[in-house]
Amino acid sequence: MSGIGDLLKPELIRLHVHAENWEEAVVRSTEPFLEQNVCTKDYVDDIIRGVREYGPYIVIAKHTALPHARSECGALKTALGITVLENPVCFGNEDNDPVKYLFPLSAVDGTQHMEALADLVELLGDERFYRVLDEASSEKQMYEDIVLWRGKRE
Repeated sequence: MSGIGDLLKPELIRLHVHAENWEEAVVRSTEPFLEQNVCTKDYVDDIIRGVREYGPYIVIAKHTALPHARSECGALKTALGITVLENPVCFGNEDNDPVKYLFPLSAVDGTQHMEALADLVELLGDERFYRVLDEASSEKQMYEDIVLWRGKRE
């Protein structure tokens, strides 16, 4: 199993991203995954298809989405990214819209990412984490802040 520090990489983080709607937010959040060969375009298409078909189930907390699809739909590596939108967008989740923070996930199996998700859930429960997301000056700084902060909490 791998914690958040193992699955999150600076090249999978994007700050101040512009998106007009939820679909564009999903596409923009997964662009680094395509660039780094973490998943295929089919994987991204399956995320969008899933939300269209089942509703905004990927919106997991206030202002927060976890774009993901089934591993067999094109996950090539297990990885977690972060995208902070310039302006939040609505996914259609009455309780948690609008979404500003996206944590795209690619998982090649059903277990390898579980520890990282547990770490993420713990971080999402701490208001200070959102300040880290909002105040980071660069992707590298955000990565270092999260990994250092996570290490201090263990």
